[in-house]
Amino acid sequence: MSIPIDTGTTVTLHFALLLEDGAVVDSNFEGKPATFSVGDGNLLPGFEETLLGLRADDEREFLIPPEKAFGQHNEQNVQAVSMDNFDQLEIEVGAMFSFQNGDGEMPGVIAEIADGEVMVDFNHPLAGKNIVFQVKIVSVSPESLH
Repeated sequence: MSIPIDTGTTVTLHFALLLEDGAVVDSNFEGKPATFSVGDGNLLPGFEETLLGLRADDEREFLIPPEKAFGQHNEQNVQAVSMDNFDQLEIEVGAMFSFQNGDGEMPGVIAEIADGEVMVDFNHPLAGKNIVFQVKIVSVSPESLH
């Protein structure tokens, strides 16, 4: 008898992340399944909690709200950056750049260009969006990989 997914179990699964309009953000259904230990931080808690109790061969689809996925869009994460910081780079709305901060690099998306200033959105690109999470559980093992 297969065991249910719980904290500490090792899970191998196929998954897909989609937007509500059906656009695929990420999927491994065409490739090798992913394996992780529940509770190890490799999967966001909002996604992990949907898996609890599922067993090998289960297939499910969940709608994950922003606060359990990549967070709500935060206007404070949209900041003005001087055009001078881009030197001679070609910039356009929607382009992604990496910016240096105290912790290393932080990705930002050009949201607006006006009057010598560039508005850069540092929110996760999926912030504020509902995510459709499709899973097919391949196997569940009782102990973690560590």
